[in-house]
Amino acid sequence: MSSKIPGRLVALRTLMKENGVDAYLVLTDDFHASEYVGEYFKCRAYMTGFTGSAGTLLVTQDMAGLWTDGRYFIQAEQQLAGSGVTLFRMGEPGVPSIHEFLKSNLKNGQCLGFDGRTVSAREIAELSKELAEINIRIQDHKDLVGEIWEERPALSCEPVHELDIRWTGKTRGEKCREIRQKMQEKRADVFLLASLDDIAWLLNIRGGDILCNPVVLSYLAMTQDEILLFANEKAFSEEVKAALLKDGVTLRPYEEVYTYASSIETGKRVLLCSEKVNSRLAGSIPDGAEILDEENLTLLPKSIKTPVEVQNERIAHRKDGVAVTKFIYWLKQNVGKIPITELTAAEYLNGLRAQQEHFMGNSFEPIVSFGPHAAMNHYTATPETDVPIEKKGFLLADTGGQYLEGTTDITRTIVMGEVTQEQKKMFTAVLRGTLNLAAAKFRYGCTGLNLDILARGPLWDMAEDFNHGTGHGVGYYLNVHEGPNGFRWRVLSNRSENAVLEEGMITSDEPGYYVEGE
Repeated sequence: MSSKIPGRLVALRTLMKENGVDAYLVLTDDFHASEYVGEYFKCRAYMTGFTGSAGTLLVTQDMAGLWTDGRYFIQAEQQLAGSGVTLFRMGEPGVPSIHEFLKSNLKNGQCLGFDGRTVSAREIAELSKELAEINIRIQDHKDLVGEIWEERPALSCEPVHELDIRWTGKTRGEKCREIRQKMQEKRADVFLLASLDDIAWLLNIRGGDILCNPVVLSYLAMTQDEILLFANEKAFSEEVKAALLKDGVTLRPYEEVYTYASSIETGKRVLLCSEKVNSRLAGSIPDGAEILDEENLTLLPKSIKTPVEVQNERIAHRKDGVAVTKFIYWLKQNVGKIPITELTAAEYLNGLRAQQEHFMGNSFEPIVSFGPHAAMNHYTATPETDVPIEKKGFLLADTGGQYLEGTTDITRTIVMGEVTQEQKKMFTAVLRGTLNLAAAKFRYGCTGLNLDILARGPLWDMAEDFNHGTGHGVGYYLNVHEGPNGFRWRVLSNRSENAVLEEGMITSDEPGYYVEGE
């Protein structure tokens, strides 16, 4: 935990007083509801010291609380120690949601503040409705953390490149025609798109504005006559700009999207997904325009890979399998003979991937964790936490690669030496679940909810479980987590992962078992 956290909370509370704010929300999100965010957007990590990819901070004058999910309970408890921030374990019995907490603790007429660019329009609509009965005012136009963040990193502006049809199987023009056809069917005049992976997929472009996620900071507005891409022009070469323009895509300044939204004419029908468009952007649309709040038109087509992408993904997984197999061999040959730590093992695996043609980087920060660290299922080693790998027990390696041929996500638990009977029993239960799901044959119309029991069954038979989804959709040289497909046993309102499984979707299969401290 950073010793600076308590001082930052004091500074934030001072600003809150000056601005008449009684409670302030700090979210993990960027302006695009991204799962992972660039360095500029890591306000919640700056204010708490907790570095997990999911979590929300709520600060009042007499309390600071962090809400996060089961993937991060162990990590958050460790990173929040001594910070003055209380951990709220989401989904656990007796733990209120943020909405419930606000409703119970805010007093009539008080003010809730946040940066409206980092909160989805849907979240604020729901929150406003719940808090209306106690007359809570909302202030969404100030980034208070930005005012106290010294030496804040700049907004990313990494070079943009095009993805050739040999990788995608479908041109930008073909994709745009299909989406325009869907707009006509919905009688939508404007399609407003803010999610970065959807924009990258639609335009066949990739960038590097979020670590391990090859996306471009941008917004997109599509009508039947024009496509406007709001982004930092400096990231685009003349060649890429010309190619985009040839397909009717015009570049505009990144921040100009709010001006564009406010200029939409009365009577126009604007299709957007309020879960993916931030509240300030949605709020910029004039009252006279009609909003069609639906899933992004790009969501399903993006998840169903073209035959070319499917074939390429097989190539990517073979390449990745070679690297991971060499890594396991190297580990078993050298553990106990040469010094190997979590960090050096991750570096070695990255080097093996880099030997493969068309490797573009990791698909997420590598999780190479030994012993008790492996029970923290989203732990990533740092120089401060790095430990030697010994000739005993298990090593967890949950890693993935980005290739021009696609994205991989490979989880392996590797036996490093002597293991107990209990470890063998649980390893076997997880393996059985993995194989059961991988071998599943099922009728069309099934969702991941129908099949999740196949992976959890061996553990449930022993009254055991794991506290995360079994699997998630995977992008094509894009985000490693991608909806709307997934495997889990219950419907979560904040995740769009309940789609019917379609041919061409890629869904991971990764049950697990974790014992804290072991």
